[in-house]
Amino acid sequence: MTDVEANGARIPAIGLGTLGLKDEACAAAVKTAVRLGYRHIDTAERYGNEAEVGDGLHAGLHDAGLRREDVFVTTKVYHDKLAAADFERSVDQSLKKLKLPWVDLLLIHWPNPKVPLAETIGALCKAKREGRTRHIGVANFPSALIEEAVKLASEPLVTNQIEVHPFLDQSKVLAACRSHGLSVTAYCPLARGKVPGSLILERIGRALGKSAAQASLRYLVQQGLIVIPRTAKPDHLAANLAVFDFSLSEAETAEINALKRPDGRVVYPPHAPKWDT
Repeated sequence: MTDVEANGARIPAIGLGTLGLKDEACAAAVKTAVRLGYRHIDTAERYGNEAEVGDGLHAGLHDAGLRREDVFVTTKVYHDKLAAADFERSVDQSLKKLKLPWVDLLLIHWPNPKVPLAETIGALCKAKREGRTRHIGVANFPSALIEEAVKLASEPLVTNQIEVHPFLDQSKVLAACRSHGLSVTAYCPLARGKVPGSLILERIGRALGKSAAQASLRYLVQQGLIVIPRTAKPDHLAANLAVFDFSLSEAETAEINALKRPDGRVVYPPHAPKWDT
């Protein structure tokens, strides 16, 4: 498994996304992922599954003979809890549900223009100083907010978690992140099911003895991105890890680049910020 280094953090390039995974199926998926070799698990307060993620993590660590430090765990504070006192309570509750003394990465899940960013960044940095998280970052921040957040942060930000897949051009925000040494964590890297079925991605994958999904994940990790595809199926969990034994050619990469569209976004909630165009 390749790691991505960013501002002092080493983040496994492939993680398990857990949005939508619930109850025993969530715990089982996390346990199986750890057994298969996943060393990065992504959750959030808003997912409503931190307790199950914790159960699966602890079971997986036990079965695999691993230490807590061997698996990189990310959680997030939602946009309705960004005032300092609310933020602190959210972090405490997340740690309690996960049954962990600390997480590896704590993110602001979405920006909230109704709460001063300085207040939220202050609370985020405080959580790191107090040892409740090893690293901090943001999610769903467009380039202008990245610039503001970096200036406000007294601790290094290590990632911006955003929607990235072959059908969406995120070059502007990617450049902003890289200019400040932030990694980019790609959620919905398979565009919520749109990658399988893409004739171009299917053809490229087939030529390499891989699936369209594997070709898409390889396309992203080959650019130095971190990917967190979600699945509860053991065969898909295994397949998503198997993207380090091949490479895409320049011609294949160019062909996938050409799939980007202005309307390619699959996540657009009402509280989304003004995206880069």
